[in-house]
Amino acid sequence: MKEKRTLMDIVWRVVLYAWSLTILFPLIWVIYESLKSNPEFFKDIWALPTELRWQNYSKAWNQYGFGQSLLNTLYYVGGSLVLGLFFTTINAYALTRMQFKGRKLIWGLIMLSLFLPGINALVPQYVIMRELSLTNSLTGLILLSSLGESVFYLMLLGGFMSSLPMELEESATMDGATLFQKFWRVIVPLSTPGIVTVGVFKFLGYYNNFLAPFIYLSDPKKYPIAVQMYSANKQMEFTADWVTLFAGVTIAMVPSIIIYILFQKLLMEGATMGAVKG
Repeated sequence: MKEKRTLMDIVWRVVLYAWSLTILFPLIWVIYESLKSNPEFFKDIWALPTELRWQNYSKAWNQYGFGQSLLNTLYYVGGSLVLGLFFTTINAYALTRMQFKGRKLIWGLIMLSLFLPGINALVPQYVIMRELSLTNSLTGLILLSSLGESVFYLMLLGGFMSSLPMELEESATMDGATLFQKFWRVIVPLSTPGIVTVGVFKFLGYYNNFLAPFIYLSDPKKYPIAVQMYSANKQMEFTADWVTLFAGVTIAMVPSIIIYILFQKLLMEGATMGAVKG
């Protein structure tokens, strides 16, 4: 039987469509502005380009350093994501599936960190990184990003793991599985939607991270994409080559869009299942 739509259903549908347009329109505008010439851009920012200038992307990739910064970003984000996701997964497993003395105390201390602004740790972190000679290093930035745990990710993945029946591990124990085998062969495969959800959030956080790379990296050749966009924007004060900057912004958007398209199903599944225990 076909469900009858009420007036409020139609109103909400219209509101959601209008909301989606407010998100899509700026993206589309940036893309077609990136295919203009600068005179066309300054003449009329709303007009469509008379000729598609794909050379703007080549210029952004080479002259403004977006190509090198994208490679730096892939190394920084990839390394941070692998290490950070492994630590988050194994920490969530230990705090939600294992029983040991002091577990509630550890959870309490972790929750306490929610009330401490992250900016307070900036100075001591920098001093430690400097003493270990890890400043101006993408590898040092990977260690800093991956070893710093987030309470939000622990709560999200921990909530997902808590929803899994304890009988699964009990059966694996009866079959002779070790603690690591239960974690790796039982919990991790069943927690894939939650792990992917946390992974996507971590990816976006690392990819858009500006403050840490800006502070710790002094060599422009090592800048990730977020800092490179800031650097290119500062150059616009002297060149006013805005169409090339728009091309760089479009290049920067591509990895995030690809990641979302590939993992959106698992992302939605993990976000909803992790919110309910039982």
